[in-house]
Amino acid sequence: MSNEPNTSAVLTPFEKGNQNQTTTWAECIAWYEDLTRRYPRVLRFSVIGTSDAGVPIHAGVITADGEFDRAQIKREGRPVFFNNNGIHPGEPEGVDACMALVRDFCEQPERLAALGKTVFLFIPIYNVDGAHNRSNTSRVNQDGPEQFGFRGNSRHLDLNRDFVKCDSLTAKIFNRFFSEWDPDVMVDTHTSNGADYSYTMTLIHTQADKLGGNLGGFLRDIMLPRVYAEMDRRGWPTCPYVNPVKDSPDQGIAEFLETARFSTGYAALHNTIGFMPETHMLKPFADRYHSMRALVETALDFTVNYGDRILELRHAAKMEGRMRRSWPIHWTMDEANPSTVRFKGYEAKYKPSVLGGYQRLWYDRSAPYERDIPYYNRFPADVEVPAPRAYVVPQQWREVIERLKWNGVRLQEIEHDRDEEVSYYHLADVSARAHAYEGHMFHDEVRVERRRMVAKLRRGDSLVMLDQDNARYAVETLEPQAHDSFFRWGFFNSVLEKKEAYSDYVFEDEAERLLAAEPALAASFAAWKAANPHLVGDQAAVLDFIFHSCTRYHEPEWRRYPVFMID
Repeated sequence: MSNEPNTSAVLTPFEKGNQNQTTTWAECIAWYEDLTRRYPRVLRFSVIGTSDAGVPIHAGVITADGEFDRAQIKREGRPVFFNNNGIHPGEPEGVDACMALVRDFCEQPERLAALGKTVFLFIPIYNVDGAHNRSNTSRVNQDGPEQFGFRGNSRHLDLNRDFVKCDSLTAKIFNRFFSEWDPDVMVDTHTSNGADYSYTMTLIHTQADKLGGNLGGFLRDIMLPRVYAEMDRRGWPTCPYVNPVKDSPDQGIAEFLETARFSTGYAALHNTIGFMPETHMLKPFADRYHSMRALVETALDFTVNYGDRILELRHAAKMEGRMRRSWPIHWTMDEANPSTVRFKGYEAKYKPSVLGGYQRLWYDRSAPYERDIPYYNRFPADVEVPAPRAYVVPQQWREVIERLKWNGVRLQEIEHDRDEEVSYYHLADVSARAHAYEGHMFHDEVRVERRRMVAKLRRGDSLVMLDQDNARYAVETLEPQAHDSFFRWGFFNSVLEKKEAYSDYVFEDEAERLLAAEPALAASFAAWKAANPHLVGDQAAVLDFIFHSCTRYHEPEWRRYPVFMID
């Protein structure tokens, strides 16, 4: 644990202040631009895009040998460590810690040389819109700093839910930036909400079962134990993110299944090891700052030491993806087989609330404990799908095609119209949330039936062959049952709507004729009536069933997922 005075000539705003202040966006960018002028052979700092509110988004690159060209770095096969900061500007300790770390690379030759061939890539403040929306009122449970930014961006979006849907220009820029650099390890800095406990630092990591294969095993068995041990040695004991399975950690905690809407889940689509360090909101800002710097340095040093091994494992994971016969696309917690973790907590207790007639939870800091608690850290796949040879995305679904391209997915345009036998999904049952979630009516429940048909493939439609490095991104966004598929986010909602309707007084007579002409319809209608006697007196329910089930007025596109599969 280091709180020694800094003697640098280039102090950060945090270092100049009272240890309870964070930089503004303007101070931060001006500071980096000045540092770049001082150390042009060490630091490259530039604009990578513009936010929804028209604010520049910057990124920086540090190398020991002054090589900043991304293409050359990739040709040399160098490890890339990526530090993303300020996605939630009310959680800013990573912003300030990154500034100090970059400064030390510039001023301390021995620290720079220790990078070896590893590249330190960073975004100083990701949510630049939220960074401009400063106050001291939006983080109700947090101890400092004195002023800070706001969680939402200028469109009131949480950018740590936007990595797949990309409603923001900021996420679009990030998708392209991330896939072009293809980092090997990412640390995305945060502050937590939740239970009270002794730790200043807790850690979300890419869930190892979901990351999968030897890469997931390496993370669980080698990287994580070393990260935890080094953080303990540095004086910042760290535990897994405190995600209680019930009211408090006493009954156990579960690993956070960070799906692709989140930064580390998105990183996993590119076979990147990701971390979301979560400092504890009730600890002083200075402690959060120092523990965050220690965590970033710990993950970086591990990447430097094991960079070649991580590169090998990532390459193997991509090669395996090219040849997979099936893909896991959905995971669930194994509730029957928890492990244990040593945990330093405070006794959870209840007392009458003074606000209402109920019992409220509180943590008794005078009653600390250290004991083993259940730790639910296994997430087996519960949905696995056969791997097609290719997907076909018809050209009219341009928003989907754009996002595939931003993520480096290789597409082939079909050159001539042709008929081809394909597999497709019938959307048998879909249930959306009752209220908007991040600007969408997210589909929590999706049940599909795999069917066959002859489809008309048109010139200009996109063919997504899975014999490519970015196959995993394509599969987990195009398969509708995947946790954060494009379908779940509503990109294909129009196919859930039947476009033609009927007038009941006319269709009553037509329905009689349909039942006489279509024996299969008559049989299914009889079964429906037997199963739903409470609906037989409801004209709309009766006519809807017949209209939706008959062959005569069938709309082929209705509930047909429009992405086809070539097996």
